[in-house]
Amino acid sequence: MNEVFRPPGLPLTTNAAEGLPRRRFTVAELEEMTAAGILAEDERIELIGGEIVPMSPKGNQHEILKAALTVFWARRLPDDLMLVTETTFRLTPDTYLEPDVVFYPKASGIKGLGAGTARLVVEIADSSLGYDLGRKAGLYAGFGIVELWVIDAVRLVTHIHRDPTPEGYRIVTEHAAAARLVPLVADDLAVVLADLDLR
Repeated sequence: MNEVFRPPGLPLTTNAAEGLPRRRFTVAELEEMTAAGILAEDERIELIGGEIVPMSPKGNQHEILKAALTVFWARRLPDDLMLVTETTFRLTPDTYLEPDVVFYPKASGIKGLGAGTARLVVEIADSSLGYDLGRKAGLYAGFGIVELWVIDAVRLVTHIHRDPTPEGYRIVTEHAAAARLVPLVADDLAVVLADLDLR
């Protein structure tokens, strides 16, 4: 957040216009606001249907698990796949999300990353579990993301979502920490959360 534009103590969020029309922003406009210093580069926000949504702060468990998974998967990545962490995942001109990990074909490159090329999206949740399993999972399903994992960073429970429809995922399964999780995109990326070094 840029203190030049905000008085000290002014809250970041408001419900003042609840029920009223609000101005729709685009991803391009948010990028311009970041370049101008209005939004800080590290400000945790997503853009959903043109509305700016502040994200919950990440806890230690979130960061520990994300780091462990990133290292684990990077070492096992098949030659035809890439992964990116915390990217601005552009879905439409007025919607982007910031998933923790996205796998996509190497051939399409990061510039080609979109709903049609994402092979697996992983959200790691601590304080945001309800949002990730609810509204955010619904968004991913609506955009046709073929597989979504929402991992509870505290309990190490993974909710695997498959078979997207505009109304949501048809298949949602829950897996304990000791379960072997195998993504559709590549058996090589199978992981057991309980076996990771989470120090």
